[in-house]
Amino acid sequence: MPSPYTIPVWKSSPFLRLLPPFIAGILLHWYTHPSFQLEILSAAFSIALFFSFRFLPLAFRFRFQWLHGIALNLVIFCAGAMLNYQKDIRNDSGWFGRRYNDSTLIIAKINEPPVEKDRSFKAEAVAEEMMINGSMKKVTGKLIVYFAKDSAGSVPVYGDRIMIRGGIQKIKNSGNPGAFDYEQYMGFQQIYHQAYLKTNNWVLLPDHHRNSLYSFIFFMREKLVNILRQNIKGDKKVTGISEALFIGYKEDLDKNTVQAYRNTGVVHIIIIAGMHLGLISAALVWFFSRLPGIKCLPLLKLILIISCVWLFALLTGGSVPVLRSAVMFTCIMIGKNFSHQPKVYNSLAASAFLLLCYDPFFLWDTGFQLSYAAVTGIVWLQKPISLLIYTPNSFLLRLWELCSLSLSAQLFTMPLCIYYFHQLPVTFLITNIICVPLFTVILFTEIFLVGEIWSPALAGLLGKFAYTLTWLMNFVINTCNGLPFALISNIYSTPLTTYFLYGCIIFVCSGLMTKKKQFIKWSLCSLAAFIICWGYGKTAAFRQKKIIVYNISRHTAVDFIRGSSYCFYGDAELKKPGSLRDQFLAPARIALQAEDQEDTLKELQGKRRFHLFYDKKIMIIDSAVRFEAVPAKIKIDLLLICGNPKISIADITGAISPAIIVFDASNSVWKIGQWKKECEQLHLPCYSVAEKGAYILSAN
Repeated sequence: MPSPYTIPVWKSSPFLRLLPPFIAGILLHWYTHPSFQLEILSAAFSIALFFSFRFLPLAFRFRFQWLHGIALNLVIFCAGAMLNYQKDIRNDSGWFGRRYNDSTLIIAKINEPPVEKDRSFKAEAVAEEMMINGSMKKVTGKLIVYFAKDSAGSVPVYGDRIMIRGGIQKIKNSGNPGAFDYEQYMGFQQIYHQAYLKTNNWVLLPDHHRNSLYSFIFFMREKLVNILRQNIKGDKKVTGISEALFIGYKEDLDKNTVQAYRNTGVVHIIIIAGMHLGLISAALVWFFSRLPGIKCLPLLKLILIISCVWLFALLTGGSVPVLRSAVMFTCIMIGKNFSHQPKVYNSLAASAFLLLCYDPFFLWDTGFQLSYAAVTGIVWLQKPISLLIYTPNSFLLRLWELCSLSLSAQLFTMPLCIYYFHQLPVTFLITNIICVPLFTVILFTEIFLVGEIWSPALAGLLGKFAYTLTWLMNFVINTCNGLPFALISNIYSTPLTTYFLYGCIIFVCSGLMTKKKQFIKWSLCSLAAFIICWGYGKTAAFRQKKIIVYNISRHTAVDFIRGSSYCFYGDAELKKPGSLRDQFLAPARIALQAEDQEDTLKELQGKRRFHLFYDKKIMIIDSAVRFEAVPAKIKIDLLLICGNPKISIADITGAISPAIIVFDASNSVWKIGQWKKECEQLHLPCYSVAEKGAYILSAN
C-alpha cells in the first residue's frame, strides 16, 4: 500500500506529462494534414494564452490553474504537429520529387556503402542537383538506388557522386491484401523514390564528398565484421548470428534462422537494443570505476562512458532501439552524476521525447514501439512478478528473476507482436533462460576477440569458443522451434483488438497491484470489447467470397477464398513453405482469415481453361491458344492472362466476351504494354497487376 504522502509518478516525472500531447500533435498532423497556416495560428493562440496568465491576479491564477495546464499542453501539442510538418521532406520546396520526370538528370551522392543483393547492389543516395529548365539547381531528398550486377566492376562507394538519367520510380506497394506497407515504411524514412540503374543509366563523377565521422564509422564497422569472419569460421549461419549480435550486421543472416529466433521469442538477441547496451554500459562503469586517474574524476568518467556508449550505438548502425537505449542511458547517467536519483519513468519518457524531436516518424517504427513496450513492462511489472515467488537458494532466485524479466517484457509486447507478426511464441521462457546467459558470454567473448587481434593465436581460440557457443545457441533455438505447439501462428488482429487487449492487460495488472475493483471492471469491459471486435471480424470472414490475383514478380498466384478456406492456383514454387509464400501469400490469408486449404477448383463444363466460382466465370490463359470467331460469344467475368503466352487480344475476343482482362505479374512489361494498347483499340477494360497491385473480385 503506497504512502499517502507519496508523490504520484506523473507529478514527479515532467516528461511523462509532456509526451502524450506531443505524440497527439504528431498523430493529428499525419492523419488530418491541416494547413500550416492553421497550425501557426493555433500555436500563436496557445502561446499567448499560456503567457497571459503571468499578468493575471494571483487569486485568478490559483483558481484556474487547470486552464494554465491546458494552455501548456496545447503549446506542446502544436509543437508536435509543426515538427511533423517540418520534418516531412515533401513540404520542402527543394525536394526533387516535386519536379522529377523520366528524362530528368539528377546528381546524387552515395550515402552508405552499397550492399550486395542477389541481382544488384543496393545503397541509399542523397539528391544534390537536378536539371531544371536547362540548368542544374540545388535539390534535396533521399532515394534507394540498385546497381545491376552487370556494372559490378564499377559500383560506387560511400561518398561517390553519380549522375543519373532515367530509371527512377516512385516506391509502390505490391497491393496484396495484408502485405507489408513498404511504401509507408520507406516514407517514414523520408524516401519516396527508387532507381534501378543499368550501366547506361548512370555515370560516376570524378569528385566525391565524404563525412569524416561517417567514413570512420563505416571503416570500423567493416573492419570489425572482417575480424569476426576471420576468427569465427565454419557454418555461415553461425557466423551470421555472431556478426548480428555483436555489431548489428545483418547482411549474412540466414532467413530461416532469423525466423526460428522470432518464433521462439528471442529475436531481441540479434537486434542491437537495450540488452546489448545495458551489458556494455555496466562493463564500462565497472572498468572506469577501477581505472587509476579516472575513478576520482566523475565528470571525466561520465564523458568517457557516454562517449563509448554512443560510439557503439553508431557502429551498430544507429537503429531506433539502440538510439532509445543510448538516450535513456545518457539521461540516467547525467542524473546520477548530479547527485539526483533519476526517475526511470521520466528517463524513459525523456528519451522518447528527444528521439521524436529528432525524428517524429520514429513513432511508427515497429522497433520503437516494441522497445518502449518491453522496457515499460519490465520497469512496471518485473518487480511485482519477481516478488510472487521467494526462495532462499541464490541460484533459483536469480533464475526466477530472469524469468520474471522475460515474462514482464513478453506480456507488454504481446499485443504488438500479435498485430505485426500474427504469432505468439510459446517457448519464449525456456529459450530466454538458456540463451540470454549464452548471449552474454558470446558478446563479451567477441569484445575480447576484437581487443586481442594483435595476438592471432589468442584471437583464434576466442573465435573457436564464440563459434561453439553460438552454434549451441542456434541448436537450442532450432530444437525449441521444432517442438510441437512451439508457436501459435496465424492469429487474427486489428488495431482495435490491439488497443482493447492492451487495455485488458493494463487494467488487470493495475487491479492486482492496487487491489481496486474498478480496474477489474474496466479490464472486463476491455475484454468484452476485444471479444466483440474479434468475433465481428471472424463472422465477416465466414461470408467472404473473393478471387485474388496476387502481384508477385515473375510468378502466377491466384487464391479463391471461400469463407475461412482457400483454393490456390499458380506456380508450384508458391505451394511450398518458403520465403515467397511467407512473404506474399501468408499475410493475405491471415488478414482474410483463410486457414483451410482446398485442393480442387470447379471447372466449367469440363473445360480446363474455364472455371466457375459461385456466380463468376473465369478463364485462365497461360499458353498459346487459338480461338475461332463465333456469332455467340461466351461471356466471361474475368479473363486472366499469365505466363507470357503468344496470343493476340483481338483473336481471343472473337470467341469470348470478357467483363475485364487481367494481366498478372508473370508477364513481361513490354508484352503487357502491347496488350493494353490492343485493349484500348477494342475498348475493353483491362488491369495490370504489376502496375496497380493485386486484383480482387468479389463473388455473390
